Amino acid sequence: MGFCTTCGAQIAECARFCPKCGANLAGGAPPPMPSQSMSQSPLDYTIQGDNLQVVRVRLSSGQELFAEAGKMLYKTPSVTWETRMSGNSIGEKLLGALKRKVMGESLFLTYFRANGAGEVGFAGSYPGRIQPFDLRPGQTILVQRDSFLAAQTGVTLNIAFTKKLGAGFFGGEGFILEKLSGPGTVFIHGGGDFIEFDLKPGEMLQVDTGCIVAFDESVSYDIQFVGGIKTAIFGGEGLFLATLTGPGRAIVQSMTLEKMRRELAPATTGGGDERSGLGAITGLFNSDD
Repeated sequence: MGFCTTCGAQIAECARFCPKCGANLAGGAPPPMPSQSMSQSPLDYTIQGDNLQVVRVRLSSGQELFAEAGKMLYKTPSVTWETRMSGNSIGEKLLGALKRKVMGESLFLTYFRANGAGEVGFAGSYPGRIQPFDLRPGQTILVQRDSFLAAQTGVTLNIAFTKKLGAGFFGGEGFILEKLSGPGTVFIHGGGDFIEFDLKPGEMLQVDTGCIVAFDESVSYDIQFVGGIKTAIFGGEGLFLATLTGPGRAIVQSMTLEKMRRELAPATTGGGDERSGLGAITGLFNSDD
């Protein structure tokens, strides 16, 4: 596979025209239309807040973003919005909607376009942080389900499956991950605070299941048995840890949505048994964290 020099989209080796922007690949790509060039120009944005963060994106005329439905916080009147399914044909639209549903996202995406200088703000659905990625053409990151917030229209949002059954069953992230490919800027949201690691080739990081936010496509993802039955029963972490092996970048979150729900839910056991050995035994195989 190659990449279009005009828009950065993936193309087949034998393709004469880019399926996304229509550039003539054999005879030299024509200059992009002004609207296309402007929509892919670098974003001017600011992330404000601590654990209830908001990303404020200042758009120039012609710039466009798409976002998960319901994540917009505010916009100025010069920014128009439209909710629609992505894809050119009915089949592509339905397939894209099905993929987003499996990924934990909404069926529709909301597109924002500036007809003049304007601003739009986005925020997550629960306390946490926002992480931006400036992706080069062809660069890909994998992120946890339901973490996509917003991106430039050059970014491709797709579904990714874990390659190993063990990681899917016990890794905390399930079998489904989100795959984000450049070019363009993308924003994701996760719980609590973020810790970033730059893993060297062969370097391994062991993570509590469910606490992985994002990692480069070059990073290997798997699960590992904790090693001792006493640790598994009374350590409060379950039987498995997720493992990430470099090279590449990895981001870990300090709070998951499942942990937050569990802590905020009213006590049903009458004595905090979840923190005792009995609670650990009953939740031994629970990897939702």
